[in-house]
Amino acid sequence: MQREARSKRMEAARAHPLGELLECPPATWLLLSSSVQSISFGAGEIVFRQSEICQGLYLVVSGQFLRRTERLETRLALSPARSGDLVELAAALGDGHHTYTQTAQTAGSVLMLPLEALNLAFQSYPPLRMQLLEELAREVSRAYDTCCLSRAVNSRRRASAA
Repeated sequence: MQREARSKRMEAARAHPLGELLECPPATWLLLSSSVQSISFGAGEIVFRQSEICQGLYLVVSGQFLRRTERLETRLALSPARSGDLVELAAALGDGHHTYTQTAQTAGSVLMLPLEALNLAFQSYPPLRMQLLEELAREVSRAYDTCCLSRAVNSRRRASAA
C-alpha cells in the first residue's frame, strides 16, 4: 500500500516534456526560439555561481553537470544535471539569483533562454509562467521524494548493521 502511494506521488511529480512546458501561441514561441543561445563548456568550467544574478533558463543539451549549493555553512551536492534537464527554474521564476553553482563534469552544452525574452513571453502569454511554476513544484516534489527515499534506505542500513 505504501509502495503504491509512493508510486502515485512519483508519477504526479514526473518531469514534463519541454515542448509541453513551453507550449504557447506561435508568436510567443517565435520570440522564445529566436532568443535562445547555445553555450558550450569544457570539463570543470562553471556555468553559473550560486547567488549571482541569473541570466536565463537553461536546458542541458549534452554532457553532465554537477550542482552544488551552500546552506548554513554546509556544502551540499545536488543531483547531477543531464541532457534534457531544465535547470534554474527557481532563479528564473524567483528573485533572479542562482540557487546553486553548476559546473561541467564533462564537456557539454546548454541552451540558455534569456530572462528578458522569458519575461516578454510571460507578458504576451501569461499561462506560460504558470506552466513553468507547476514544473518547479514537480521538481521540488521529486527532490523531496528522493530525500525521503534516501533517508529510508540509510535507516534500513543502520538497522541491519546494528
